[in-house]
Amino acid sequence: MEQIPLLQLRHIEKSFPGVKALKDVSLDIHPGECHALLGENGAGKSTLIKVLAGIYDEDGGDIILDGAAIKIPDVHKSKELGISVIHQELILVPYMTIAENIYLGQELTKKRSPFIDRETMEGEAQKVLDNFNLNLSAGAHVASLSVAQQQMVEIAKALSTDARIIIMDEPTAALTNRETDQLFELVRTMKAQGKAIIFVSHRMEELFAISDRITVMRDGEYIGTKMTAETDRKELIAMMVGRPLKDFYLKRDHQKGEEVLRVQNLSREGVLKDISFSLHKGEILGLSGIVGAGRTELARALFGIDPHDGGEIFMNGSPVTIGKAQDAMNLGIGFVPEDRKQQGLFLQERVGFNLTIQVLKECFRWIRTNNRREDDFIRKGIESLAIKAHSPSQKVNELSGGNQQKVVIAKWLARNPRILILDEPTRGIDVGAKTEIYRIIGDLAKQGVAIIMISSELPEILNMSDRILVMYQGGIMGELAGEEATQEKIMHYATGGRDE
Repeated sequence: MEQIPLLQLRHIEKSFPGVKALKDVSLDIHPGECHALLGENGAGKSTLIKVLAGIYDEDGGDIILDGAAIKIPDVHKSKELGISVIHQELILVPYMTIAENIYLGQELTKKRSPFIDRETMEGEAQKVLDNFNLNLSAGAHVASLSVAQQQMVEIAKALSTDARIIIMDEPTAALTNRETDQLFELVRTMKAQGKAIIFVSHRMEELFAISDRITVMRDGEYIGTKMTAETDRKELIAMMVGRPLKDFYLKRDHQKGEEVLRVQNLSREGVLKDISFSLHKGEILGLSGIVGAGRTELARALFGIDPHDGGEIFMNGSPVTIGKAQDAMNLGIGFVPEDRKQQGLFLQERVGFNLTIQVLKECFRWIRTNNRREDDFIRKGIESLAIKAHSPSQKVNELSGGNQQKVVIAKWLARNPRILILDEPTRGIDVGAKTEIYRIIGDLAKQGVAIIMISSELPEILNMSDRILVMYQGGIMGELAGEEATQEKIMHYATGGRDE
């Protein structure tokens, strides 16, 4: 007998001014399954999630729960119906405790009193954390937690309710491999309890590890659903982009140029340990390692955001001092940070504003704006990186993740950098956008830009890099290139292994 779906979506439609976000989307979600939702940025996944969360009203179609048509007019109704959403963006109050965040909006009060019972709340929250083997104290303030720990608090917050449908939007983006494995155990536990999980991720290896079925969306439309065990990466990519992807990574014949950067014994107490390496013109130097290895800390030190205690930095053979970001910029260094939304963009500002923010001096003539010069920078940035925006006046927060990332890169390219540091340049963007970012990186290297690329994706670091430095606990454990660069060798160094 065929299992009755817990949730059915029938012909869902949703439009915004000038955009048809969802077009006739239909799919079923069964109890006890992990159903993956896959698609490029702008495919409609987030819009669909927000309809189920009660953030958006659908314009047409039916939502059916337990065989009965329902309406979800607001977030409260969504939770009441047993739908819990773990959003990609953290929604936590930093200066409140974990317990206060878990019970935010549903605080426990003392008997016959309107006052909040913090002691009971903390005790109950600790039970939630312990039940899911989360090594956290319910009394700790969220501001003291790492991004990964905050993500686990978001998960605990969602699991603290008696939800029947759990929607996870890129839940592993900031998690280590161990924490991801821990999350997958939670998912398996929830499946065994008959809960339905909708799992959104760009990391296909995760989908193959945890999902039962995979639904692909493209341009707001439902493309198809596959049993995970009966499909493969190549088929899913073709469904996502509407065509087979050839030459996913670059095919480069790199010719080593002259040295442009040399770092000798760069150190920072407790963070970086005697870092030494060189970087050459037109080279893509990969930085690999597990979370906490010191990769981002090294990038921030090179760009002058964070200080270093010892060591020297040379550019073109001459010693330089980089005490602040402006020093690095004056030397021709650009930095695309890991968190584009918090550190790389003015989300509420126009695309044009973001593209020219690093070249404001060039856009002024005396005290007046040089509109022609400004327009030239904006046009060049949009055209050279194929940024998809309605116009330069569109706000950046309205763009897809891949196009936001292009804007961050384009604003630095306006300065014609000699060295460009890219920290997780493809994090949180879809496979189609990744190929475009890879093309951009390859073109820059051909033009002679020296690139330092940090990535947690081993296939990416292996296929994009000319050389790879592997970090562990703030130091460089090994250097790999050519045939000796393998996933096994990277993980050997990344976990503290040494050459025998």
